Amino acid sequence: MDKPVDLVEFELMLLGRYMHLLTPKARGAVGRLDRSAYLLLSRIQVQGPMSIGELSAAFGLDTSTLNRQTAAMLRAGIVERIPDPAGGIARKFAMTEEGEQRLAADRTEKRDGLATIMDDWTEEQVTDFAAHLARLNGGVEKLDGRPWPRD
Repeated sequence: MDKPVDLVEFELMLLGRYMHLLTPKARGAVGRLDRSAYLLLSRIQVQGPMSIGELSAAFGLDTSTLNRQTAAMLRAGIVERIPDPAGGIARKFAMTEEGEQRLAADRTEKRDGLATIMDDWTEEQVTDFAAHLARLNGGVEKLDGRPWPRD
């Protein structure tokens, strides 16, 4: 590892692996959202109901992939199809109460796991780390052209 960016790549690779292992549910418990459902629900939560076309534009995924993912989410009862609130033709996917509860439960487990890992960090260190991650994600979003809506 000759350059600092090499260290960043290595640590991000490990982080991607460890985030999956962060919660007790990650080891096979029933009811845990898969990665695609977690991401899609998170986007719908921030942006509101979205059509397949809007999800495709937001994630850069083809419609056949999104059709498979949303069909699984419909079967799981975590999204429902609704008429476009703005009166458009395309139906949109909205989170159900079950989806909201499962997303909240998974997010709480992830946050609790992170809090446990960073228990010996100062609040300032956690805040600084979050700012660096936000800057990194902002750079990716700028390059990709698909920013994630933030509060």
